[in-house]
Amino acid sequence: MYKILYGFKLLHQYNALNLMLVTKAYRYELDPNNRQKSSLHQHAGVARFVYNWGLEQRINLFKTNQGKDRFTDAMKQHKLLTSLKRTQFPWMYECSKCAPQEALRDLHKAFQNFYRGRKMRESVGFPQFKRKGERDSFRLNGTIRFEGRRIQLPRIGKIRIKEKRDVYFNGRILSATVRRRADRWFVSVTVKEETPDPISVKGQAVGVDLGVRTLATLSDGTVFANPRALGKKLRKLRQLSKSLSRKKKGSKNHEKAKIRLARMYLKIFNIRQDTLHKVTTYLAKSHSRIVIEDLGVSNMMKNKKLARAIGDVGFFEFRRQLKYKCQWYGSQLIVAPRTFPSSKLCSCCGHKKKELSLSEREYACEQCGVRIDRDLNAALNLVAVSLPETENACGENVRLLTDSLNLQRAASMKQEPNISPGSNA
Repeated sequence: MYKILYGFKLLHQYNALNLMLVTKAYRYELDPNNRQKSSLHQHAGVARFVYNWGLEQRINLFKTNQGKDRFTDAMKQHKLLTSLKRTQFPWMYECSKCAPQEALRDLHKAFQNFYRGRKMRESVGFPQFKRKGERDSFRLNGTIRFEGRRIQLPRIGKIRIKEKRDVYFNGRILSATVRRRADRWFVSVTVKEETPDPISVKGQAVGVDLGVRTLATLSDGTVFANPRALGKKLRKLRQLSKSLSRKKKGSKNHEKAKIRLARMYLKIFNIRQDTLHKVTTYLAKSHSRIVIEDLGVSNMMKNKKLARAIGDVGFFEFRRQLKYKCQWYGSQLIVAPRTFPSSKLCSCCGHKKKELSLSEREYACEQCGVRIDRDLNAALNLVAVSLPETENACGENVRLLTDSLNLQRAASMKQEPNISPGSNA
């Protein structure tokens, strides 16, 4: 059956006022001074050390004990850490107690995901040890508040925020996660706030076919270009990586080259995220129903010739953003199953091809003789899924498209709509 994702995951609902209490996160870039940078590095180091310490303890318990004694949880590990802190880890008192607590909670969640993945036969890896300087982050809770253009964090103090706003959010702060990307620090504030019940979008249903040559092709003919964030910067990345490999490890030049390379990766990440946010926001705000495919990205990545290009697009991130934005703006997301042959079906007569190679960019029907762009044909087949008369048989006996859709198929491909850089994501 087709999987329909819609609605809010509510914590509480106010029926009288049509308000609901939801959890959101707001991310801002920090502008710390040298003393504050040292404190941020120190907190990230404590969180990393405690995570590795807890992981090593869990592995040793599993190897040496039997039965229930082979397992532990975050609460037991935190009690043990508190008893050892004064004698073995006195330097932890210089940081907030929240950093090691949240690190142990993250470790416990990682093991829960691992065991759940084994039961569900999903590809969830075993928790790995963290290395210094890679994905430095920590989470804090307690007294966290905004004062003007500064944010107050426990034990760190007031840190200036680069972005200036009159109101940064409306709600109650639950926690703050601080993360380093290259040589820049960001804080993600998780808040619980009241939002009005979303009004259903009035736009038409649309099918979305994701691809490598073009990021997304809609059933109305609209095409969103693929920014190829990694592909266009690949030559520069190779130069920076080569320059880093020639520097002596531990030297200042090595650290400078490492930061330059990290900045380039961050730039690639920002380009990709910016495009995905603009496209998904446009879809969620403009269409009542959005139909996408349940792509097997892990299997697609096994193609060595296309793995880099597929990873550069960000199929999973596209679906993740579209899912929560449909909940925000009142649209409906429909996910067609992997067995649905959207590319092999003819959008005009319903004939199904037995084979269709990746090199065939134009769909030529053997039965009715129609010729149409391959991606547009797949998008038209997907939008037929959301129509009331559609019969779902995983690709068999799918209802033929209406005359209006056939006219859209014959029309020329539209250009990407004008989405301003400041559009709300």
